[in-house]
Amino acid sequence: MIGEADSSLDACVEGAASRGSTRRDVLKAAVGAAALAALPITPADAERAMAHVDAALGRQRQGVAYRPRWFQPDEWRQINVIVDLIIPRDERSGSATEAGVPQYMDFFCAEYGSSYAWMRDALRWFDGFSYNTFGKSFLKITNAERRRLFDQVAWPAKAAPNLRDGVAFFNRLRDFTASGFFSSQVGVKDLGYVGNVALPAWNGCPSAARKHLGVDG
Repeated sequence: MIGEADSSLDACVEGAASRGSTRRDVLKAAVGAAALAALPITPADAERAMAHVDAALGRQRQGVAYRPRWFQPDEWRQINVIVDLIIPRDERSGSATEAGVPQYMDFFCAEYGSSYAWMRDALRWFDGFSYNTFGKSFLKITNAERRRLFDQVAWPAKAAPNLRDGVAFFNRLRDFTASGFFSSQVGVKDLGYVGNVALPAWNGCPSAARKHLGVDG
């Protein structure tokens, strides 16, 4: 599942979790086509971004560290922490950083800075929120403390009025993280998508699918 059982990200999936869904499954649904369509990302852009990510991860495997084009050093460390809180490694697949989500974000922020000016504002907002709450920067608090911050902005209906900006920033960061993750090789495997493959035989529509459609008695 995404995060620990008591993670603050339960805030995003409370109702669905009660129905037995994993957090990662619910995140897929929560940031599906409608949510991702709100991001200024075209299919061609996404393809270019993933080529950038694949090349960056390939160089990292050879020991060449990635050099961000847009993020400042502290921002780079902060966004790496944030995306792995949103999608950490679990028993099924790797984490957001393992999927190259920060590199994906860096590509879009560098290529289309005017559309992603909010990203820097979001990182500063959470840094300020951390100082106001714990007296330390976001990078100097623990993951448990970071989850306590996210708890306060992950449920829009429950968030305090003065945290409205944080709610908006968290939702954008979550959607951007999911966009990068589920566009990556790691994320595609997590989805179970196999693409167009030849079937050795066609045995008809599965009974469970027919029942779901109401065409099987």
